[in-house]
Amino acid sequence: MEMKISNCFTTQKWCGGAPFSRQVNVRFYPLPSQRLQPASGKIRQRRNLSLQNKKQQTKKINIECPPDVDLQSSDDVDSNTEKMSKQSLSSSNQEISIEEKVATLTETKSSDEISYLSVDSNEEGQPSSVHLQDLIVMIRNAEKNIHQINEARVHVLEELQKVLGEKEGLHEEIKILEMKLAETDAVLRVAAQEKIHVKLLEDQLEKLKNELTSSRGSEENVLHVNNSVPLSHSDTVNSLSEELDSLRKENILLKKDLQAMKSELSLVKETDEHILMLEKERSVLESSLSELESKLAASQEDVSELSALKLECKNLYEKVEHLQMLLAKATKQADQAITVLQQNQELLKKVDRLEESLEEASIYKLSSEKLQQYNEQMQQKIKLLDERLQRSDEEIQSYVQLYQDSVKEFQDTLDNLKKETKKKPLDEPVNDMPWEFWSRLLLMIEGWSMEKKISKDDAKLLRELVWKRDGRICDAYMSCKEKNDHEILAAFLRFTSSPTRTAYHPYCSRDGACCKGGLGDVVAGLGKALQKKGHLVEIVLPKYDCMQYESIKDMKVLDVVVESYFDGRLYKNNIWTGTVEGLPVYFIEPQHPGKFFCRGQLYGEHDDFKRFSFFSRVALELLLQAEKRPDIIHCHEWQTAFVAPLYWEIYVPKGLDSARICFTCHNFEYQGTAPASELTSCGLDAYHLNRPDRMQDNSANDRINPVKGAIVFSNIVTTVSPTYAQEVRSAQGGKGLHATINSHSKKFAGILNGIDTDAWNPTSDNFLKVQYSASDIDGKIENKEALRRLLGLSSSDFRRPLVGCITRLVPQKGVHLIRHAIYRTLELGGQFVLLGSSPVPHIQREFEDIGNHFQNHKHARLVLKYDEALSHLIYAASDMLIVPSIFEPCGLTQMIAMRYGSIPIARKTGGLNDSVFDIDDDSIPIQFRNGFTFVTADEQGFNNALERAFNYYMNNTETWKELVQKDMSIDFSWDSSASQYEELYEKAVLRARAASRS
Repeated sequence: MEMKISNCFTTQKWCGGAPFSRQVNVRFYPLPSQRLQPASGKIRQRRNLSLQNKKQQTKKINIECPPDVDLQSSDDVDSNTEKMSKQSLSSSNQEISIEEKVATLTETKSSDEISYLSVDSNEEGQPSSVHLQDLIVMIRNAEKNIHQINEARVHVLEELQKVLGEKEGLHEEIKILEMKLAETDAVLRVAAQEKIHVKLLEDQLEKLKNELTSSRGSEENVLHVNNSVPLSHSDTVNSLSEELDSLRKENILLKKDLQAMKSELSLVKETDEHILMLEKERSVLESSLSELESKLAASQEDVSELSALKLECKNLYEKVEHLQMLLAKATKQADQAITVLQQNQELLKKVDRLEESLEEASIYKLSSEKLQQYNEQMQQKIKLLDERLQRSDEEIQSYVQLYQDSVKEFQDTLDNLKKETKKKPLDEPVNDMPWEFWSRLLLMIEGWSMEKKISKDDAKLLRELVWKRDGRICDAYMSCKEKNDHEILAAFLRFTSSPTRTAYHPYCSRDGACCKGGLGDVVAGLGKALQKKGHLVEIVLPKYDCMQYESIKDMKVLDVVVESYFDGRLYKNNIWTGTVEGLPVYFIEPQHPGKFFCRGQLYGEHDDFKRFSFFSRVALELLLQAEKRPDIIHCHEWQTAFVAPLYWEIYVPKGLDSARICFTCHNFEYQGTAPASELTSCGLDAYHLNRPDRMQDNSANDRINPVKGAIVFSNIVTTVSPTYAQEVRSAQGGKGLHATINSHSKKFAGILNGIDTDAWNPTSDNFLKVQYSASDIDGKIENKEALRRLLGLSSSDFRRPLVGCITRLVPQKGVHLIRHAIYRTLELGGQFVLLGSSPVPHIQREFEDIGNHFQNHKHARLVLKYDEALSHLIYAASDMLIVPSIFEPCGLTQMIAMRYGSIPIARKTGGLNDSVFDIDDDSIPIQFRNGFTFVTADEQGFNNALERAFNYYMNNTETWKELVQKDMSIDFSWDSSASQYEELYEKAVLRARAASRS
């Protein structure tokens, strides 16, 4: 399906899928966050010339695409080129650090390698439209990369010019500092000379002082010496000392300046080195640019060839459209022809019957005389028979008398039994014990039976007492539950003499029911619903090493080993028992060297076909060796589809013939096909079954299709919604099995799944901040605030609508619409929360990038993992929940959302079409309208539904509140679905019993 670019941002561009559903890897280039300083005029001229040359080159490319392909025309390329040229010319006003630009350029060069594809042609020389589109996209990407490289190159040149100018300024400053240094040296030399002169004066002063002290002749002379000569010398000394101090201080300052100059010189040296590195990188960039230019020239030559082929492409597309219309008409005519052919076949059968009857009538006419003779003989025989009949009547009268006597004796015995039973307490069923208690007793009895501790008949009687929830066996267990198994067994065996009846019990054989996930929820939910209706439901599973063992209670291994055939020999298997949500479960642990179920995951292994065909045979071997007589064996998905052919081909001849097979396919996209030779491992005859009417894949004669085999060999075939049951009958929805489904349509039905209303209940959900109900929905507001605080979203406006999405991020779920919903919700003034992850690496990386972009956003948050507690809180806190699936066999999220008062916005497909009805659809009774829907899986259709939901929420408060309360009151439990399955089971069992009587 063609997808268009949905959103563009200043920092990143998120692009949708390419035409013809091709996955396009989009690389994201970070734009500069700072601006560059202006460069010199020469570099600007050089840049303008290079950009003009590039512009002339790009204008030569004239690409025209078919109208249904979403690509830019050559005018768009020219306009983009001019825009990029203007941006690069105006980049002189930008400021950016050279380190950042070089890093960006290096990243672009290292991460984006441009690959070119040649234009393929078919046998008639016509171009391949897919390769043509790839080449156009490739050329556009190459031009963008070249423009980015040119822009980065110009910026680098501008930075180099700037650095060179700074270098010249630094050289001038160095010259000035050197001159100052020379002057300082001269001053220092003068100061040194003056210092020497001061020392000489000080020596002379000392000599004068000594002479004065020695010649103290008279007071006048002393006064003369003290008042005239020494004073003049002292003034000189003081002035010299002060000048010396000032010179010392100046010397210190000069030393500091000198050190600063040295540090600046070191920086200059580093700048020189950096300039050299930049020049080297510039040379590398120039070489890479020349290579890119040569590649672009080569691609332009290819494009020139494309211009001659564009008209042929248009004609081809027109022819394809015409052929598609003819094909559609042909398919309609073929369908009509098929119906007419079927009617003709029925008419031919009727004609054949009439011809046979006419032939018989003609024969009867010819043999009328013989019939008369035959009648005479018959009359004689009738007389003889009448005589014998009289004799037999007399014998019968004697037998009737004996029978009446025996009835009288039986009535007397019955009266005595009634008198004895009146003395005993009534065996009323115990209803106050949980289902888990009775399942535990049932598994205990099954274990004794398989371990040969009790007989099969005793096990059958005890099983009936347990399933009727007999109070006597409950009291017996409670009185001796602290004792050992031998004493409990002895207590139970006292009840084996009482008469019992055979119970009708469906038997579910499944490969993942107690593991978390939608499929496990379905099997467990259906099992519990059937259990509440009084049926014995048992589940068989592989003993995976990655199961949540904390949810399994009373798990233990039985003292018994079941051997099964595989790959020409017998393998032993340990049998474990336990209860899951009150259901009895058997776990099979193969002793196979391949360690089939110790892989750390349920599915996705290279030998899944062998793993699950092995498990299917062991499950049937368990039923055979335990002498179980189930009425229904219910298998789910392709992993247990092998049970159907194994049952009829191998185990019915061995005596396991009481059951009818029910197969449920939850998603026809997964069929588990494999080479036909691999079917022999589990003991089936590949030559016998690899036929078009049995297990041969409809698209490959040498491959086996387990799902097709289950459809052919099962008595009941179901899928998970009525709409999906209709969709899979078409070529698009059936994934190759539509013909097989249509040929077995009488036993095919669609039953909508339910949800476990005990696990998903807002009135008792412990994961919520506040529990609430349909009559009091104020708790949704408190849970909304709790989710905002938990995820760091803004709580300034409590009326701001919160849109939730809980899903696996796979193409089936409408990934492109989920991505679009994030941005559209924010544009409409809402908040968005996504919980989910993807097994597809490129989808996971894409949403990780989106999550990082919104990491600190006030109104959007992406949690890319599985978190059960958070899922419950999102359901309760969301005002709306989106389910934009491309196809959806059933879907449970929309039902859970309505259970918690979150209004669904869903696409009309599969189970979504059977559970969500648009509030504005006048063709739907108003009491059933519960959400917002759209038909086409594109952004326009989704926008319409989302905007209508926002309008109702913002402008019709009371209507929205009534809608929330109505959705929370809808019954999506398993009760209705289980009743439909029960009806199918009973019809299949009754048909089997009728066939056995005849």
